[in-house]
Amino acid sequence: MSTITDRPAAADFHDVAKRRGKVKVLEHFNLTLAPGEVTALLGPNGAGKSTLVGLMTGQLAPDQGRVLLMGADPRKAASRARLGVMLQEAGSPRGLTVAEQIDLFRGYYRNPRSRVECVRLAGLEGLERRRCSALSGGQQRRLQFALAICGRPDVLVLDEPTTGLDLEARRGLWSAVRDEAARGASVLLTTHYLEEAEALADRVIVLDHGKVIADGPAQSIKAQAASGVVRCRTRLTDDALAALPGVITVTREGGRVAILTREPQATVRELLASDPGLEDLSLAGASLEDAFNRLVSEAPNTQPELEPLS
Repeated sequence: MSTITDRPAAADFHDVAKRRGKVKVLEHFNLTLAPGEVTALLGPNGAGKSTLVGLMTGQLAPDQGRVLLMGADPRKAASRARLGVMLQEAGSPRGLTVAEQIDLFRGYYRNPRSRVECVRLAGLEGLERRRCSALSGGQQRRLQFALAICGRPDVLVLDEPTTGLDLEARRGLWSAVRDEAARGASVLLTTHYLEEAEALADRVIVLDHGKVIADGPAQSIKAQAASGVVRCRTRLTDDALAALPGVITVTREGGRVAILTREPQATVRELLASDPGLEDLSLAGASLEDAFNRLVSEAPNTQPELEPLS
């Protein structure tokens, strides 16, 4: 019986180049995704995320280089049978019920999950007889997740999976994603909710202008970007705050200021000395969002990506 370590890489990009029209989206791009791991792919609009997902799922072909999915060409039917995909834009036949749509997709696979299990994992209990056209936006997302997992995929691609979901539904989907990874599936997650990436991902990749600018566990990326965030109410100007030791960025949050700093103790010491009337002072570790914003703001600015895939 094979183990996770015996399997080929879930996805492998080797010296990949891809253009969209005259624009170079990826060039000399290399990336390997391990089996049984949740990887969060983060990046601003135009970073190349949609192109990477399109190459990995076989929707796009590289202009040069090689993309492999579980050791094979992702455009081949045998490879795609091992893949589950939940894209941002996906429709369902309006006349089918939830149960009928799930059964239709189950029929594409040799050893699918039961309809009951798909419904349970996606939190669709009680909606089996409802027509897809009558589902809310959040219910549609849950149905798309059920379709993505019904074939027991070895690789699961989730593109903004919790958009439109309430907190309870989001937590339910998070639990299902963890279960998929626990059984050995490799999960690639793109999300704008950075707390979601921090909660789920074993590995976080930050992509900007087609290049990987950070790669590792969320904790190491936070440590790489900054040591802490000082928040307070102060009379000092932004320029004066930016001149304090260790300061990376200064942002206003209503009546308070948030100071991202590499040297939180030195920053606080000078802040107190510079403004005796300082109020509402707090110090916390930098969040993944803080680190992401700094990494992207400092990344070299190159030619942007064209419109993302639909």
